Amino acid sequence: MDVWFDSGSSWAGVAKGRDELAYPADVYLEGSDQHRGWFQSSLLTSVAANGQAPYKAVLTHGFVLDEKGFKMSKSLGNVISPMMMIEGGNNKKQQPAYGIDPLRLWVASVDYSGDVCIGDNIMKQTFESYRKLRNTARYLIGNLADYVPDGQEGSNAVPYDDLPSLDKWMLGRLSSTLREVNESYDEYQFYRAMQALLRFTSADLSNFYLDVAKDRLYTSAFDDARRRSCQTVLHACLEGLTKAIAPILPHMAEDIWQNIPYDKSTQSVFEGGMNSKLTEFEEYAGEQWDTILELRDDINKVLEIARTDKLVGASLDASVHIYAPEEVKKHLIGFDSDENILHPPVKTNGVDDLRTVLMISQVHLVDSPDDVSESCDDKYTMTSENGVVVGVKNASGNKCGRCWFFDGAVGPSGMLYDDLCPRCSDAVFKWEELSGQKLTPLPEPEATEPVT
Repeated sequence: MDVWFDSGSSWAGVAKGRDELAYPADVYLEGSDQHRGWFQSSLLTSVAANGQAPYKAVLTHGFVLDEKGFKMSKSLGNVISPMMMIEGGNNKKQQPAYGIDPLRLWVASVDYSGDVCIGDNIMKQTFESYRKLRNTARYLIGNLADYVPDGQEGSNAVPYDDLPSLDKWMLGRLSSTLREVNESYDEYQFYRAMQALLRFTSADLSNFYLDVAKDRLYTSAFDDARRRSCQTVLHACLEGLTKAIAPILPHMAEDIWQNIPYDKSTQSVFEGGMNSKLTEFEEYAGEQWDTILELRDDINKVLEIARTDKLVGASLDASVHIYAPEEVKKHLIGFDSDENILHPPVKTNGVDDLRTVLMISQVHLVDSPDDVSESCDDKYTMTSENGVVVGVKNASGNKCGRCWFFDGAVGPSGMLYDDLCPRCSDAVFKWEELSGQKLTPLPEPEATEPVT
């Protein structure tokens, strides 16, 4: 029997001949060399016999090459075994065991429509992406221990309409990413799905949102609205990301799902699809937050110079003066911080606040570039392309022993703990009231005689 007729009529013996399968098949998958082979012979025989194609879609892929782009060959000694990537070689330091999920991540991260390369260095890079996703999920889980989702008894979730602008913006970014991921899956463009997930996890979530969220997660009072609103967003991000990675990283997704600390709707991540609500949040205040993120990047550039000169250490050691043209300033006005850290804050809601968004102890919006120059050394000032001028100098006031912000209200002022800002004093007071315990300040270290 002719080999092409044999394989080309498999639709009759396999897809059409078995009740549990369907004819025409959803997809035929093979290498790019099969356009004149199996794909064509299957099409010819099916059209001749039944007047229709045996498949609804054809998906072709390239071939796997070594790290240098050479075809794998036993004679060249460059054949890479999938099992070695999963289980590791004899020398685990040189050939570590990555496990099945990182290998699946590599497969999903490359554009399979052409030839793809794999090797030790490529797998190391892929494993770093895997670790980034896993560590982000661990952080989200770790901050949801006392969270009760909406719809459950005793829920402490914050309704969408009551969320700060930052949290609404983050949910909009989450939904936009999940929609892109779903569309990419539907089109079999798995590398686009993984690019979108990794970009969201790294740029939007880890590098920005979680970075500035640490302040309200770690220093707010137990049931503070700032903390609960953040947990509401973390909950949505955790469930959305877990569902989105499940087709590619099933073991990681199930591991995350089994360690979620609150009651879940299903026992396994694979027992239910994506919650449609997670894909329905609209983009929120995009232009405003793009402006703030650009400003944050400009300030970080100047801070890096100041760190190099040891003017400041952490960003909280700094005070920033900002001049912004009207078209930029209009996006910043509602975020103008109180002069000192107040509880409750007066000018803002404590989240949509330049002090906390930029993680800078003091932020001053000034009226002219000269005001920046007068307050900050020229070496620590910068003018951006959009006309914004930023300058950095040391923060004034004393350092809060709990949140580490420098503030004029820290120090002897009649409060119970003189080394705390008003916001942290309130959080400690509420903790003492709730726990029935008293915070015991650490004793001052004893002075030691200098060694002579």
